[in-house]
Amino acid sequence: MPEALTTEVAAPSSAEGGAAPQPHPSGLVDAAALSKPRRTLVPLPRPVRRLAGPVSVLIVWQLLGTLGILSDRVLAPPSAVLSAGWELTRTGELGNHLLASLTRVYSGLAIGVSAGVVLAVVAGLFRLGDELLDSTLQVLRALPVLGLLPLVIIWFGVGEAPKIALVSFATLFPVYVNTYAAIRGVESRLVEAGRVFGLGRLGLVRHVILPGAVPGFLVGLRFALTGAWLVMIIAEQLNATDGIGYLMNQAQSWYRTDIIVLGLLIYGALGLAADGIVRLLERRLLSWRRGFEGGQ
Repeated sequence: MPEALTTEVAAPSSAEGGAAPQPHPSGLVDAAALSKPRRTLVPLPRPVRRLAGPVSVLIVWQLLGTLGILSDRVLAPPSAVLSAGWELTRTGELGNHLLASLTRVYSGLAIGVSAGVVLAVVAGLFRLGDELLDSTLQVLRALPVLGLLPLVIIWFGVGEAPKIALVSFATLFPVYVNTYAAIRGVESRLVEAGRVFGLGRLGLVRHVILPGAVPGFLVGLRFALTGAWLVMIIAEQLNATDGIGYLMNQAQSWYRTDIIVLGLLIYGALGLAADGIVRLLERRLLSWRRGFEGGQ
């Protein structure tokens, strides 16, 4: 019989002076060597990739304003917003309004978060508390916060109290709902393990149930912080004499879109900073838990 024919492929010479792929011992060129990329791209750091989107938006926004495509009366460019922010900072006006807003938000948060935690613990740990409180709180949670504004003004007047009351009302329910669900969602295996180690009811609550509810509380706190700033935007535009919302309302009268955008950016930055604080708190309190962190 004739021998099986084999075809030898000549290794191509490198025009750039690089080494040509070495032939396989059988006489065939190694396909893996031909498929290897000549150069590997170095990926950009994650912070750079995350900033690429916002920076691109700012560049396009500035170009639209510079070319006159976007009028200042419609939307001021980033350069005008920065100029307005520097001017208000230099005169001290921005600092005064910012301090007023922070004071209102964190006063309302202190009341709303504390009330939400207490109500969640009572409803979550006691059957009678669940029957008396949960249904009532679920009805109140369905009420629109801003729809209560006329009643709040009648009850508390037009000073600082109605603004703090609105923030308290808006932040109570996210904390309550998430903490209550976390208390009721503690795994029964952990409770049984606590009983095996001799923990009584008080010990189970202190060492098993409440620590197990911390992740749910932190989720509710993050929602509460966002809701607090959303409510404050409206509350400070009604019957207020200071605050970021008041500053934006005054700018509307003069068609100062640069100041309006500045106020929105400040609200967004404050919300982002508050969320970062909660994330840091979460890493400290839940250092024992390792979850999925996503791809690189």
